[in-house]
Amino acid sequence: MSAPLVVSIPHRLGREEAVRRLKTGLGRAAASIPVMQVEEERWSGDSMSFRIRALGQIASGQVDVADDHVKVEVVLPWLLQRFAEMAQATIRKRGQLLLTKDGGKDGGK
Repeated sequence: MSAPLVVSIPHRLGREEAVRRLKTGLGRAAASIPVMQVEEERWSGDSMSFRIRALGQIASGQVDVADDHVKVEVVLPWLLQRFAEMAQATIRKRGQLLLTKDGGKDGGK
């Protein structure tokens, strides 16, 4: 088993709003990446465990939402590890889009 890929995404939304945005926007963000499919998403409080399929490989991970940041940990199978740097950049970019003040449709309350 490889070391997990860890991405920390800062935000200023507060924990509750960040969780709300992630719950509603995660599927849409994943759908915009054609080679990736979310197979399982399970929330427990402010944490979510997930399993995704990319290029025929299964990766699993955990999302933990804090008051000022979101930590995403993904364990990639060895075949996908060569794409780890690209995956890290994509996770950071999509996460920042979801978690910016004006990223929500509610006017960024």
